[in-house]
Amino acid sequence: MPLLETIETALNTFATYAWGTPLLVLLVGGGLALLIYSRGRPYRHLGHSIDLLRGVYDNADDPGQVPHRQALSTALSGTLGLGNISGVAIAISTGGPGAIFWMWVTALVGVTTKFYTASLAVMYRGPDSSGEIQGGPMYVIREGLGRRWMPLAIFFAVAGLCGLLPVFQANQTVQLLRESFALPLGWVREDGSFWFNLGVGLLLAVLTLVVIVGRIQRIGRLAVRIVPSMVVFYLGLTLVVLGYFWRELPAAFALIFTDAFSGQSVAGGALGTVISIGVSRGAFSNEAGIGTESLAHGAAKTTEPIREGVVAMVGPIVDTLVVCTCTALVILITGAWQHGEGIEGVSLTSEAFSRVFGHWGPLFLLVMVAPLAFSTIVTFWYYGVKCVSFLFGTGAQRFYTPVYILLIIFGAVASLTMVNSLVIGMYAMMAIPTMLSTLLLAKRVNRAAHDYFTALGLEKRAARKPRHPGD
Repeated sequence: MPLLETIETALNTFATYAWGTPLLVLLVGGGLALLIYSRGRPYRHLGHSIDLLRGVYDNADDPGQVPHRQALSTALSGTLGLGNISGVAIAISTGGPGAIFWMWVTALVGVTTKFYTASLAVMYRGPDSSGEIQGGPMYVIREGLGRRWMPLAIFFAVAGLCGLLPVFQANQTVQLLRESFALPLGWVREDGSFWFNLGVGLLLAVLTLVVIVGRIQRIGRLAVRIVPSMVVFYLGLTLVVLGYFWRELPAAFALIFTDAFSGQSVAGGALGTVISIGVSRGAFSNEAGIGTESLAHGAAKTTEPIREGVVAMVGPIVDTLVVCTCTALVILITGAWQHGEGIEGVSLTSEAFSRVFGHWGPLFLLVMVAPLAFSTIVTFWYYGVKCVSFLFGTGAQRFYTPVYILLIIFGAVASLTMVNSLVIGMYAMMAIPTMLSTLLLAKRVNRAAHDYFTALGLEKRAARKPRHPGD
């Protein structure tokens, strides 16, 4: 139909421009500005996150809904999964090995960005229509910048409501199950798998409903079990592959660094293409500055905003510097990226693992990805509930949840080109209010960080000298 084709083209164009140079400059340039403005303070206190995650500073009477480690696990459950598996493969396929270097750059800058956004998420929590204290970019804008900035808060909530739909995760989870499990066993045919897709979609919907009945507390408990165990499992798989091809490791790292500044692996040797692909994939992977991290970290039980900022810094390290690097090295050292003609995304990663584990490779990936994809689905429900409650009041949750459950089933059986373009484009839009509000309020985070770390004896208080208001 011409109308549908026109809409699809328009949405594809929207998604392309949404993740264009201006947004990447805002995310990476803004993060670099925060790094310089903070004088590297977040990195100097990264070790403090260990004590926080161990629960040394936990207090059950503090305001909030979940402990620090559950808030971090919830945030990670929204980023870890298919993006770390297929996203890295797409980056290498389209931008060459050098794109991985620029993903690393995005993560290193993102450490600072998450420190600021998560600190603000606790610093400027505000009441919803039921009087319950909530965190997230829309509350940061409303409580920190004032009512005249409300259009920016509404813009984030609308973008979040459209960008945090479960259709992509449901669709890709079903596809991975079908290709890695059902097809080899002969349960489905290549030319038709509607009933299998529907059955898996219904199962995902029921399991999601069981979890979300317990709200953020149950989501946090689920995430804190799934995320660490799946990361450890994936690291174990990767170590086996690295051990098998250990002689290729130096060449793989050399290729990443040299290609990052040459662009020879992409058409025409376009260095700008390598940088753009690497930065966009990195930003999409760890979500630093997008705002979703604030929705999760804003629920932490603490009276000290800087504590949650320190905890949030671990996110880009685990997500991009560890998990994405594991995926990249496996694809490069096995040679799958050069010899897997016509293979892209999760299939390329699957091919790489198959070179060591045989037909078990895709199944091992499935064991890791399926739980993480499910945890993403339930986490996105929580994010969406926060957005819809901000826009329409907490009573609107009873309408949002049934729609969300139906979208899981729809995503499992439908072709989602148009919807995915909308989701990806609106995801990018969330970064605009998040980064703008963070940059405007950065001075207050610096002041709070100085006071907090000084009180702990982690910084020397400036002797008898007036402190700069931005410190």
